[in-house]
Amino acid sequence: MIQSKQPIPSPSAEAALAMKVSVVSIVVNILLSLLKLAAGILARSSAMVSDAVHSASDVFSTLVVMIGITMAKKKPDKDHPYGHDRLECVASLLLAVALAVTGLGIGMAGVQTILHAGSHTLTVPGLPALAVAILSILAKEGMYHYTRRAAGKINSGALMADAWHHRSDALSSVGSFVGILGARLGFPVLDPLVSVLICVMIEIAALDIFRDAVDRMVDKACPEATEEEMKRVILSVPGVLGIDEIKTRLFGAKIYLEVEIRMDASQTFVQAHETAEKVHETVETQFPDVKHCMVHVNPDIREGTT
Repeated sequence: MIQSKQPIPSPSAEAALAMKVSVVSIVVNILLSLLKLAAGILARSSAMVSDAVHSASDVFSTLVVMIGITMAKKKPDKDHPYGHDRLECVASLLLAVALAVTGLGIGMAGVQTILHAGSHTLTVPGLPALAVAILSILAKEGMYHYTRRAAGKINSGALMADAWHHRSDALSSVGSFVGILGARLGFPVLDPLVSVLICVMIEIAALDIFRDAVDRMVDKACPEATEEEMKRVILSVPGVLGIDEIKTRLFGAKIYLEVEIRMDASQTFVQAHETAEKVHETVETQFPDVKHCMVHVNPDIREGTT
């Protein structure tokens, strides 16, 4: 039985990239939240003020990401022989909760404004709010793609959650723009109504992040397509006649793999070991996210097997 030595490709480089992206995210969010808040107050836009709160919450979220990734990249120790990868999942769960709470706050504020619309005249947002909404859409969509690319490079669930946080902010800014424009065209109720729609979008994003984090904490199997690709790679190794069983599970941002391969029963122990080692090396080369690989050899004793 061959067990991997748990290589983690360039952990310091992964952490450095995550920190760089996070710092950029914090700076952008602070600037945007201040700009949105000023524009929302001056232009009398509840949607823009709500958007400012959303951007400010992203600063907290990014700090959680930084802490989670830093702790997850710690080397295995005596008490944690398999490493600390799942701490990144904890960070993702905290992000999901923070995002959900932020969304509910925005939605409640919008509902209260709509319910009290009959007791006072709804204000019409000014032009500065429109300009800031457009700027926010461009900035946050750019941050979404920037963060998403980095998350893909290091397979970071927490960083990907932060990327979707940027996307939800971009969507909320789109909603703010529509609501502000609608209000200026004679439909002031659209401004608080959009705050409610923003709430719904944020809650959906939070739920997706929560589900993904939970999946990575309860040993969910890899996607079927990934397992099929692993089977194809393993069967391509000379000496492997078949696969009796394959098991995969997500462990934080990494994958654990157990596979039982079938080989010619006439092979010597040394030959079987060499083939298993080749499977081990091939899997880790083709799938960098595989942190722990275990290969078990079963003899093929069927008649006619060569």
